[in-house]
Amino acid sequence: MPPTDASADAGTAAVTECGPAPADQSGTRPSPDAGEGSTGTSDLPGTDAEDTLDLRLPDEFIALLAKERADAEKQTDVYRQADADEQADAGEQVDAGEQADVDEQANVEKHTDAYEQADAGGRTCAHAAGRTDAQVHTHAGRRADALERAEAGRHADTEGKRSRGADAPPSVSSTQTDHDLLDHDLLDHDLLDRVADWGPTVTPVGLFQFVPVSVERDLPLISHWMNDPAVAAFWGLGGSQNATEDHVWAQLAGDGRSIPCLGVLEGTPMSYWEIYRADLDPLARHYPARPHDTGIHLLIGGVADRGRGLGSALLRAVADLALDKRPACARVIAEPDLRNTPSVAAFLSAGFRFSAEIELPAKRAALMVRDRSLRDLL
Repeated sequence: MPPTDASADAGTAAVTECGPAPADQSGTRPSPDAGEGSTGTSDLPGTDAEDTLDLRLPDEFIALLAKERADAEKQTDVYRQADADEQADAGEQVDAGEQADVDEQANVEKHTDAYEQADAGGRTCAHAAGRTDAQVHTHAGRRADALERAEAGRHADTEGKRSRGADAPPSVSSTQTDHDLLDHDLLDHDLLDRVADWGPTVTPVGLFQFVPVSVERDLPLISHWMNDPAVAAFWGLGGSQNATEDHVWAQLAGDGRSIPCLGVLEGTPMSYWEIYRADLDPLARHYPARPHDTGIHLLIGGVADRGRGLGSALLRAVADLALDKRPACARVIAEPDLRNTPSVAAFLSAGFRFSAEIELPAKRAALMVRDRSLRDLL
């Protein structure tokens, strides 16, 4: 702080000799501390001298404070704008997510009416009326393609038996020879005791029923589910509908040892299932299979239906349903990917026990088993 006028004057006062100063002509003796230009008045407290201490802040310091305040306000505006932009982005993402949920719900609701028209046994579902000639020809072409693939598989399996031995198990599509078996409503499900006739079952989460898949009706919905990244990572059927279509047709063109179904909960399709004869599947080469072992594959379609125990409740209900409807079946089998920890956890919660790790051609799997003898204990 620069010195005041008073202190500057005091610091430059002329040095005088010690002792009293001589009186001037007026008889007034000057103060010993008085400097040049002094009036000769005393600066002691209680006198009439004026205090000249300047308490004002320097202009440079005031300017610095003003600049810092302006910078702080500017930074605050930047933060406020960033918060506004972030909130706007979050709002857009929420809107996009809500729109996706609306689209998915609309897609599901479009299918629901057809399932509500199914008979009590659940064997047949309502089909869209008035199909065009183009649709009929397309369906016939798909049936012919599936039959051709099945026939090729049968010949390949015959040649394979010659090289591997007569006891080698046939491939899934090797026994299909009847055109009528390619029509979903005429499928004979004796290998699985007619899954379509298993009927609805009461579960803790509502009334559940299997509806065997119709490619024409159900392909868009199943393909939509398969394109969920969380699903595609393990099913490997993302992308074009052709991949899902070929996967479903390979089962429908078979001999009934694997039945693709939609799981309908309280009248709404919400899951995709494959019920199959594990003892007749290539899986049987990788574990000690028993006659009539029944296998399960499950996909929960909607994201909102995952992670809240719905899958576990349905797995337990379906496993018990298979044991009830198939008296010859002593075990229900599943082989989820070991990396799919939510799926493994769902099977454990559904009363399955972990049996072993098995190495399959496309994955390392957890062999999960629900035993008839332990169903009341697990």
